[in-house]
Amino acid sequence: MRITFVIGSLEAGGAQRTVVLLCEGLLSQGHHVSVVTFNGSEKDFFELPKGIERTALCISSCLQTLIKFTRLRRGILATKPDVIVSFIETMNIMVLFAMWGTKVPVVVSERSNPKSYKISVIWKWLRWWIYQKTDRIIVQTKAVSNYFLPKFQGKLSVIPNPVIPPRTSEGFTEFPPKPFLIAVGRLYYYKGYDLLLKAFARLKTSYPDWSLIILGEGPARVEIEALGLELELGDSISLMGTVGNPYDFLVHADLFVMSSRFEGFPNALCEAMACGLPVISTDCPSGPQEIIRNGEDGILVENENANALFEAMDQLMSDKKEQKRLGSNASQIVERFSLKKIVGLWEEMIVQVISEKQKTLAKKGGTSNHA
Repeated sequence: MRITFVIGSLEAGGAQRTVVLLCEGLLSQGHHVSVVTFNGSEKDFFELPKGIERTALCISSCLQTLIKFTRLRRGILATKPDVIVSFIETMNIMVLFAMWGTKVPVVVSERSNPKSYKISVIWKWLRWWIYQKTDRIIVQTKAVSNYFLPKFQGKLSVIPNPVIPPRTSEGFTEFPPKPFLIAVGRLYYYKGYDLLLKAFARLKTSYPDWSLIILGEGPARVEIEALGLELELGDSISLMGTVGNPYDFLVHADLFVMSSRFEGFPNALCEAMACGLPVISTDCPSGPQEIIRNGEDGILVENENANALFEAMDQLMSDKKEQKRLGSNASQIVERFSLKKIVGLWEEMIVQVISEKQKTLAKKGGTSNHA
């Protein structure tokens, strides 16, 4: 099969990481895989596996809408796809408009919780309307599938993200002081770092040797730094920015904490569990409760509750035996969401979508996928 993924960029982000992993897995299964992006390779954070055809359209926000759609349509069709897979809501909408009138099946993938992740009223209206034209909607959790109206339920497939074994960088030497907590994710309000800092500040007296490392960058950095100063955390907290390979830090951490107000299917949480880390997460909409088996391989706490975070962190930081037990069970996530299993689900879905499209076209008297 010829499979074309469409995404805005290959910058740092969970959706981008998933596209790269799926490309790797589908390529290994003998499929021809292409990736079409708006941005060029100069903005890439992730590197595509060798053998993947990359088309960078160099579409900027200042281009007129008609030019954007024309260039997007031509770029996608040039890859001669049997199926198109688009990632992230605004790109999904643009791809569906761009491919209007063609016979190529289009699959759209939602990468966040649309109930919590706000987009403008116009984009939201466009999504409800144009998603009627898609051949399949992929969501990462059952909870997100419940967001969609009944008329979309027949088009929905739930496919979680793949989780791979830890891949550390050769010669990495930037080890933080032990012991330390770690959090990973972009510096946005919805990630709840304010809750995490408040919980951690209450622990400093009892655990003066512990530090907190946060990997990620974003617009909330100034506010997080200011809160750190207000709570007098000093050098016990480090904002490391975006790092090339989070596994380099995760494999040396003692405890992972995710304080998000909402999530899609958090890759960082899965990566921490893959490293055998004991994990604590807010029970936020919608991903953590479908990843963590509460009390077995991690701890879920009430969402947006700094006191609940504090209590769970205090419990684990003082109990080495429990850290080891949870971490050992957590590492099973590599098998539960293995790349092979997830790629198999994508293959099964794609075959079904292409077959259904061909049957529909046959009834209408059309057969070509590339016009």
